Amino acid sequence: MAMIKTPLIIPVFLPHLGCPERCLFCNQKATAKSVPSPQAVREFIDVSLNHFFSHQGEREKQVAFYGGSFTAMDQEDSVSYLKEVRPFLSSRRIDSIRISTRPDALHEKALTILKEYGVKTIEIGAQSMIDEVLIQSKRGHCAEDSVSAILRLKHWGFEVGVHLMIGLPGDTCDYFLRSLDRIIDLKPDFIRIHPALVLKGASLETLWKLGKYSPLTLNEAVKWLKKGILRLERASITVARIGLQTTRELEEHLLAGPFHPALHQLVDSAIFYDMAKYLLRNDPNGPQPVFICHPKDLSALKGQRNGNILGLKNCFNLRDIFVSGNQDIQRGGLVLQTKTGGVGIDRKSLSFFRDLSSHVF
Repeated sequence: MAMIKTPLIIPVFLPHLGCPERCLFCNQKATAKSVPSPQAVREFIDVSLNHFFSHQGEREKQVAFYGGSFTAMDQEDSVSYLKEVRPFLSSRRIDSIRISTRPDALHEKALTILKEYGVKTIEIGAQSMIDEVLIQSKRGHCAEDSVSAILRLKHWGFEVGVHLMIGLPGDTCDYFLRSLDRIIDLKPDFIRIHPALVLKGASLETLWKLGKYSPLTLNEAVKWLKKGILRLERASITVARIGLQTTRELEEHLLAGPFHPALHQLVDSAIFYDMAKYLLRNDPNGPQPVFICHPKDLSALKGQRNGNILGLKNCFNLRDIFVSGNQDIQRGGLVLQTKTGGVGIDRKSLSFFRDLSSHVF
């Protein structure tokens, strides 16, 4: 699985600032509170460094401006926030800044300012690479805007992240995978994906109540994401996050949709379930098979509440299934022990290998 050592993030939420549109799915009050002043941002950073990150050693620390469209704000306003971070950069208490913005709000002057003030990472809210989906979601930009933005940011030397959503009006699994293929071709540094949710106060609420929009079920979301994550892993593109973080505001505003506090784990478990099924179908191992994976993958292999084990026992009419962790198995790999050694599958390459006879566990 593609992984990077993520920096410690000090998140600053600026809901709706700079947004020229109100997207169909958006109600940022569900994920953030009121807009902080620049002075409040400085105080928040100082408190975070003193109380939360004081013992984090040499790990990179970033201030992240989330919510809204940072480069679409009035230049005076965006600079006022950046200026509050500058003293922390000068003293090296903070290493860099990240922002999130729209793909059609990255003019040359804005990029020059971001470079000047120490911005390292820019996350682009593409949401989809299908124009039909973008139009129905009232995004106000097209897929080519995202292509142009990613290429321009890479040329300027920024670290680039891309946000995608699944299950927007007009979206299909095929559209989602086509969006991923276009993004993969552009080689961003990382990607975030989360399903569209129906939130109180968002325009999508009206369509949902009128029966004109149906969000994905949780099972549908997991199936879409399972296919997408495997493509990203084959392309060695880091998946920074799947799904939204649980907050009190989100819980208060959520009306419908495939929200789960551990969505990434559900997707990983679904992938391991498919891998285990393949191995059992092709190399049945008697009444009590033994699966071996990396210790950090044990929970994904077992599934929530041991759901994968129970499902496999039922599917193959097995009395029991044993699982074991072994550091010699690569992350994302799974081995079924046999009398002569083992047979395994690697989720990243999706290559099946049987040359494990010399490595008996």
